[in-house]
Amino acid sequence: MTKVAFACPNLDVLRDRLAISGHTTTRFLPKRHTEMVGGSLFWIMDHALVARSEITGFDQPEAGGRWAIRLSGLIPVQPRARRAHQGWRYLEAADAPPDLAAGELAGAVLPGKLLRELARLGLD
Repeated sequence: MTKVAFACPNLDVLRDRLAISGHTTTRFLPKRHTEMVGGSLFWIMDHALVARSEITGFDQPEAGGRWAIRLSGLIPVQPRARRAHQGWRYLEAADAPPDLAAGELAGAVLPGKLLRELARLGLD
């Protein structure tokens, strides 16, 4: 599953936000929610998948009718171009980027628009 890390300019801000709340919200419960528990929610920042959080469950609607997606941790992944979108989208396992190895840094991550253009040209 993919979701834009709204109002998070970097992974540290997202990590802090998740440490406080432990969840994100969505307007609609995914139809495949039972099979998604134990899977991952991949975060989009600057038009690129940059991290993932394990989905530990879904809670009944909060005030305002939004569903809580309970999450565990934040694991950086090898950046992969992904267009921003509203809400969430399913992500097939074959399209999921691998985690960064322990101690590996993403370094100077290319902007998502450039990553997308390189992928379009077959140079990713």
